[in-house]
Amino acid sequence: MIEIAGNSYALDDPLVIATFAAVGAVLLILLLLFLALRAANRSARLAAPLSQQMAYLGQHVQQLGQGQEQLRGGLQHVSDTQANAQVQMVQTVEARLSSVQQQMNDRLADNAMKSARALAEMQERMKESLHGSSKQTATSLTQLQERLAAIDKAQDNITKLSGDVLSLQDILSNKQTRGAFGEIQLNDIVSKALPADSYALQHTLSNGKRADCLIHLPNPPGPIVIDSKFPLEPYEALRRAETQGQLQEAARMMKTALRAHIKAISEKYIIDGETADGALMFLPSEAVYAELHANFADIVREGFAARVWIVSPTTCMATLNTMRAILKDARMREQAGAIRKELGMLHKDVERLGDRVANLDRHFGQAAKDISDIKISAEKAGRRAQRLDNFDFEELAPDDGSNVVPLSKPEA
Repeated sequence: MIEIAGNSYALDDPLVIATFAAVGAVLLILLLLFLALRAANRSARLAAPLSQQMAYLGQHVQQLGQGQEQLRGGLQHVSDTQANAQVQMVQTVEARLSSVQQQMNDRLADNAMKSARALAEMQERMKESLHGSSKQTATSLTQLQERLAAIDKAQDNITKLSGDVLSLQDILSNKQTRGAFGEIQLNDIVSKALPADSYALQHTLSNGKRADCLIHLPNPPGPIVIDSKFPLEPYEALRRAETQGQLQEAARMMKTALRAHIKAISEKYIIDGETADGALMFLPSEAVYAELHANFADIVREGFAARVWIVSPTTCMATLNTMRAILKDARMREQAGAIRKELGMLHKDVERLGDRVANLDRHFGQAAKDISDIKISAEKAGRRAQRLDNFDFEELAPDDGSNVVPLSKPEA
């Protein structure tokens, strides 16, 4: 309970509660107004510089509007000037085009007349030429037919040759057949350069490795091996290379393959006390040999250092001829005693032949004397036969009566 002006009011009275609520609302409104006025004063203080900036921006916008009006006037003037210049240019171009067109029409008419005259003259000449060359055309056609027949025959030969070339390409594309091809070529070269007993093909060494060819040279240097298996794939890659990168990669593969092949030959075919202090690597192509010496000189030097000598078919033939001279000299040294013995026997045979020639000469002299005596006897017998045939008995000598055969037996 509360008392106001002598009146008592209950706190739970709705009127009291409403009064308190109204008073609280009024106080809240007054507080909010106070806060709003305070915030308005603060906003006014903050909005003063902003209003100044807005005024400044308004001035600039007005100036930009004036500049835009001036620019619009300038652009209109430029547009008018450009339109006038364009009209004048079009008029000038049209005039020039009309003049050029007239000149072109005149020139075309002149050229047409000249072309017509030239065409007429050419037709006349062609008629004369065709009439005069009909016989030559027939002759040429006959010769052409003969040549075509010859070309057909040559084409057949080319087709056959291309088949042979493809077969050779197939051989070289396969590693085994290419190795057999190299061995056959090496066999052909060796068989032509050396005696049959001075080399051995597919000879097995003491380490179990089989050499393509072993030349039986005397010590020193001793038997020397020739290997005919060459890695051709890196060389083909080198020939097919089109870019610098492909060329470098193929060259690297070529060097790697050559080093590996040289090392394999040095390890397999150079045996101390059994073979010579070196071996030969046979290249079945002069082009590969030239490529090695032209662009891979370091590999050739490494082969020299490894005591592996690289040879081509030409240099291999020259090397084998040198080996043949060495074999011949060695065999002559080995057979020096036998040769000396044979020379002594040859000297005795020559002396014996001289004696027999002298005896034969004596026999020929005696035979000649006998023949001369026979001729004399024959001549005498011929003369006597002729006298007998002519009955010339009175011409017979008296001392020859004992030699005359009586015709009848004498009486007693």
